Amino acid sequence: MCGIVGYVGPSLDSRPMDVAVGGLRRLQYRGYDSAGVALATPAGLHVVKRAGKLEILEAALFEASPPPATAALGHTRWATHGAPTDANAHPHIGGQGRCAIVHNGIIENHAVLRQELADQGVVFASDTDTEVAAHLLAAALEQTGDLTAAMLRTVARLEGAFTLLAVADDVPSTVVGARRSSPLVVGLGDGENFLGSDVAAFIEHTRQALELGEDQVVTMTPQSVKVVDFAGQEVHPRPFTVDWDANAAVKGGFPTFMNKEIHDQPDAIAKTLLGRVDQAGRLQLDELRIDEAVLRRVDKIVVVACGTAAYAGHVAKYAIEHWCRIPTEVELAHEFRYRDPVVDEKTLVVAISQSGETMDTIMAVRHARDQGAKVIAVVNTMGSTIPREADAALYTHAGPEIAVASTKAFLAQITATYLLGLYLAQLRGTLFADEVRAVLAELEAIPDKVGDVIAGEDRIRHLARSMADIGSVLFLGRHVGYPVALEGALKLKELAYIHAEGFAAGELKHGPIALIEPGRVVFVVVPSPRGRDQLHAKVLSNISEINARGARTVVIAEEGDVEVAGVAGEVVYVPQTPTLLAPLVTTPPLQIFACELATAKGLDVDQPRNLAKSVTVE
Repeated sequence: MCGIVGYVGPSLDSRPMDVAVGGLRRLQYRGYDSAGVALATPAGLHVVKRAGKLEILEAALFEASPPPATAALGHTRWATHGAPTDANAHPHIGGQGRCAIVHNGIIENHAVLRQELADQGVVFASDTDTEVAAHLLAAALEQTGDLTAAMLRTVARLEGAFTLLAVADDVPSTVVGARRSSPLVVGLGDGENFLGSDVAAFIEHTRQALELGEDQVVTMTPQSVKVVDFAGQEVHPRPFTVDWDANAAVKGGFPTFMNKEIHDQPDAIAKTLLGRVDQAGRLQLDELRIDEAVLRRVDKIVVVACGTAAYAGHVAKYAIEHWCRIPTEVELAHEFRYRDPVVDEKTLVVAISQSGETMDTIMAVRHARDQGAKVIAVVNTMGSTIPREADAALYTHAGPEIAVASTKAFLAQITATYLLGLYLAQLRGTLFADEVRAVLAELEAIPDKVGDVIAGEDRIRHLARSMADIGSVLFLGRHVGYPVALEGALKLKELAYIHAEGFAAGELKHGPIALIEPGRVVFVVVPSPRGRDQLHAKVLSNISEINARGARTVVIAEEGDVEVAGVAGEVVYVPQTPTLLAPLVTTPPLQIFACELATAKGLDVDQPRNLAKSVTVE
């Protein structure tokens, strides 16, 4: 959730501050309510922090005119312990200015440690759990005289999930970081080095990075990067190259990141499909560390995910069961390990997460592996925790998604799970090779179809603006249209702050029809008449029932569906697409509608209230 930046360079100038502030600017999408910077200078540590948006911090830095520095820490905070105030903003100082620290995560035993430190005479300046770590670090630094050794002593006292970055006044050319169940990535520069809660923090300066593993401490100087585990033993992290550049994280002429990312979707789908077939014409995953014999023995698949990613999992369930004939369940990750799930060595767990750092999903992955299950990660972020801890990884290659409300990541996740389903079908022989090739050919046509849908956005945006005052919207769908309805409702809740609910259309008469009243807006995702025609007729009947009660229907239907026009209030047509692949073309109109409705209400679609891009605590 919080954004973290660290930098150390060779010369005494303004670059450390510029890198820290620039990194925080690129991390704003994670959500925050205060921000701050600590600079390591020959004259000591210089800290400036403010509640509110980054612009307030930048104004304070301009006014303070801090001295040149060799190292810097930056932080955007999302309040957990203590209100969003200047005092509670990071960085926090320990030892009367001896060291400064920034923190992402929650220190679960902070209350006990706080009391212990208070009994020793420590006076606290904030209400945060982070300040406890700052004072522990200062005390350990006093005893050891070494920042890395002090960090090792500090993390040994902490319980919970955390990333910590620290600088000290007597070593202004050193930054030390530590991670446990919270993201931290190293960026490797030329005579300078970087740290970030994700690669967006330093992508403007380098694309070369190192994956930091669980329970590791990194010590950075301008010329070196050394990593040890929490026991002090040296480890050698795996290097990787970030596959997108800094231009991918800017708006590119669009009014918002969400608008840009909606338009990025054809490219995101195409890149997710790229390079998936080997020279023999067989599908392949990015990093497969599961023996094929094990995958052939799988008798159950469990998808674990949260929020939008879980809805991608629901779409995957329909495709995987149809193609592979393997029973597939979809579990909310935060419920999975607390209900004593039945998983064993014949279970395949598919963990879906845009960031690869969703804490609930990480904990579900660990629980599944403890029970003997194999795990395949579907993620967008290289170097993140979930693919490192999984047995196989399938990257979506969608590029950075900056807007908090997911758009292109959702379609890329669906695409990736289709590939996984086809891969398993190929491996297990439930589809013939020509059947797999036929589905792949249909998938390769999808980017152009999604582009066509987005090209017709003006009509959808006009429709949204005409409904700017509505207070409640219902969404209905059947088969793969059901998770699309759930996602459409979620987008409207996230962005427009109005009541929105998604239902399986078959449930309408089982209770939800009581919500239908004159003027109620109801979106309906209509199945293709070319596929399961009995479902098409049933959904048309639902629309007639809704119309009879005076509600206003907005229907997403495929081109050529002549029957739907006779019953729908408004029809948004999408290109004809095979039934199982339809979510890739029926979802964008709902994204566009939610984005425009929120904009018409004067709301910030990139940073909805109370939300953060990556939920890195349980």
